[in-house]
Amino acid sequence: LENKPFLFGILERLNAGEIVIGDGGFVFALEKRGYVKAGPWTPEATVTHPEAVRQLHREFLRAGANVMQAFTFYASDDKLENRGQTLKLTGAQINEAACDLAREVANEGDALVAGGVCQTPSYLSCKSEPEVKAIFKKQLDVVLFMCLQYFEHVEEAEWAVQVLKTSGKPVAASLCIGPEGDMHGVSPAECAVRLVKAGAQIVGVNCHFDPMTCVKAVKMMKEGVEKAGLKAQYMVQPLAYHTPDCNCQGFIDLPEFPFALEPRILTRWDMHQYAREAYNAGIRYIGGCCGYEPYHIRAVAEELAKERGFLPAASEKHGLWGSALEMHTKPWVRAR
Repeated sequence: LENKPFLFGILERLNAGEIVIGDGGFVFALEKRGYVKAGPWTPEATVTHPEAVRQLHREFLRAGANVMQAFTFYASDDKLENRGQTLKLTGAQINEAACDLAREVANEGDALVAGGVCQTPSYLSCKSEPEVKAIFKKQLDVVLFMCLQYFEHVEEAEWAVQVLKTSGKPVAASLCIGPEGDMHGVSPAECAVRLVKAGAQIVGVNCHFDPMTCVKAVKMMKEGVEKAGLKAQYMVQPLAYHTPDCNCQGFIDLPEFPFALEPRILTRWDMHQYAREAYNAGIRYIGGCCGYEPYHIRAVAEELAKERGFLPAASEKHGLWGSALEMHTKPWVRAR
């Protein structure tokens, strides 16, 4: 798989009806482990602490993920400069290191590699379309696999798709929106149609909202695409936090963000429900974003084991539906 373009492989799998399980939220997971600074959220750990990034990839692979997404979130040069990154590392250096780590671990199992491109400070600063596209182009030169994510404005995402499709490879596009639409009020249905018309073959949402909210938004996308007579595959990578009280901006407006979100964390049983709901909605790329740990992804993989035909390696240490408690020393625990 090392020399196989990610989205060529991913489209083959999705079009064949295969379930693809994404990994989890590297930014939050590595912040908790002491390798990412909350606020800037930049991924220089791929260069400064590659062992930490590599180990997290391996844990998600063992948990059942068959996509290793390179840790390239907020790795554009304008973001690195805008948020005070003082190591003088370029986006190219960070992206290249991230892709190498993801590829190394993917080759240890039946996994594909995805690079990531996300929204830029330049767009929010009202830079012109050519200026923003130039930033995406610089990332394209290093990130060989075309997966854009975490866009609050569909217009910027369209620009990114237009740049990425010049590589000649398929493009996946994921917005960080809920059922209310993007930050300008563009509905999920219209967002999806615009992204597909721009050239994206896979569309969906990631981050900002809990699983059921994200599944609802992707359902709206799917309905819009089908109504427009277009075709696409669908992906979802939500938060691992309950967010019933969020507005259109999502969890970043919560007073607990980002340091006190733990009481909102979803259990592994919630993940079983999420995986089933996503599958029943026709979504075949199912993963996670901020808050997801490997055990969450393992729960997704276990819920869909029958459809996939196998359990993840990490299930060796996890009895299904709590069955391992039968070996507990306390009889009242065994009774559970």
